[in-house]
Amino acid sequence: MADLTLATSSRAAIPDLRPVVHANRVMLALDLGTATGWALHGIDGLITSGTASFRPGRFDGGGMRYLRFTNWLTEIYRLSGPVAAIWFEEVRRHAATDAAHVYGGLMATPTAWAELRGIPYEGVPVGTIKRHATGKGNANKDAMMAAARARGFSPADDNEADAIAILLWALETRGGVQ
Repeated sequence: MADLTLATSSRAAIPDLRPVVHANRVMLALDLGTATGWALHGIDGLITSGTASFRPGRFDGGGMRYLRFTNWLTEIYRLSGPVAAIWFEEVRRHAATDAAHVYGGLMATPTAWAELRGIPYEGVPVGTIKRHATGKGNANKDAMMAAARARGFSPADDNEADAIAILLWALETRGGVQ
């Protein structure tokens, strides 16, 4: 009985290791997909965003998109300063098997990359992102684009709009930095 109590009290002492937003730290949000949306909160407090394509070329092997993604993450890290935390859209259901496989590889890439560098990361459920951005957990792509525009951004597509929404969610719920 004493061992069980000790194990329970030890578990309660484990700190919360979810990423937290800190002022003057680089934060990265990703909407994972072949066209990956990204949003970056820089050291200067400015938010930049865009879309990066990881579509394989005609003669590419199966792992090339993931190698390109790894190189892209490393370049972001090099150009923006050390990334302090990464958030990404956590998709739990896909309509097709191929989409699920691609998403799994795309999710494994930044999580493994972050693990190697000791960078905390967290997946954010799709409904949470949509609800935070629009007030509806099942908002469509147009509503997500409109929500980003209402906050002063000009996303090129829904992938970028989703990444902006993820970053704003992180800034507003994981540390209060605006």
